[in-house]
Amino acid sequence: MAHSSTEIDSDAAQQAATDMLVQRVNEQIDLLAFDESDQDTLRQLVESFADKRGLMRLRIAETLGQIGEPATPVLVAALAHHPNEVVRRACAKTLTLIADPAAIPTLVNSFLNDTDTVVQGSSVGALARTGRSAAPELLKILDDPKHPETTKGHAAWALAFMGSEAKDLLLQALNSESEAVRAAVVGAIAKVAQEEGSPDNYDILINALGDNAESVRCEAAAVLGNLAYQPAIPTLLPLLAHPNIETRKSAILAIMKIGQADTVKALETAKANETDDSLQPIFKLAISQIQKKTAANDDWD
Repeated sequence: MAHSSTEIDSDAAQQAATDMLVQRVNEQIDLLAFDESDQDTLRQLVESFADKRGLMRLRIAETLGQIGEPATPVLVAALAHHPNEVVRRACAKTLTLIADPAAIPTLVNSFLNDTDTVVQGSSVGALARTGRSAAPELLKILDDPKHPETTKGHAAWALAFMGSEAKDLLLQALNSESEAVRAAVVGAIAKVAQEEGSPDNYDILINALGDNAESVRCEAAAVLGNLAYQPAIPTLLPLLAHPNIETRKSAILAIMKIGQADTVKALETAKANETDDSLQPIFKLAISQIQKKTAANDDWD
């Protein structure tokens, strides 16, 4: 689509004005002379997120990030109401840099209700970066049956991102009646276990293998496998005979990832007793992978 010279001149003039604005504000910041109460300038910066140049939008975000929490009200207002999704996206990304708890209600609303998926994703990213103070809202989302699985998946990711910072809230939520909450907490505790290395965190994951909900058991098996946590093996092996097929499948895969040589016999026995043909290839793969790993280790001995 061709643009008229008038449009081009207008764009150039707007970009030049944006350049001057950003340069002036950064000079003031460098001299510790920027007036953080100057709402007009803050609004002009946010409106400048409509600039077509990605690098300029990034520079504006970094500038507002340096200004910090005084910029939150203007960013929140634009995130909630601005008609241009490019501006809303940039506001959410900038709030990620600032991590101001005051933005949480608007970030939650944008995560759940904005029509633009990038805004939704950037908003949940900002919630994750905001940390512990955002955890209760994310747990509420997981507990609400009206939210789709994709939304709950993003909320669970944000909780896991927080890790140790929100540990006390995660431990409280382990007793939730909602299996979606418990499954998300198991995923987040796995991150805590990586960060802290405490056996207590691993014990929580092992205990979750006995949860009455399939999704929680499978999540626990998956994270223990990913962590290659060998002390989980005695609790995983009985799950090879669990009446729930998904639980058996998750146990096979976890045992495979942990890769202990002495689990092959138990896998072979369970394979011979397995009544669901769809699990036979998974048993075969697990046995093969562990045998290969054992052989490779023997070569180094």
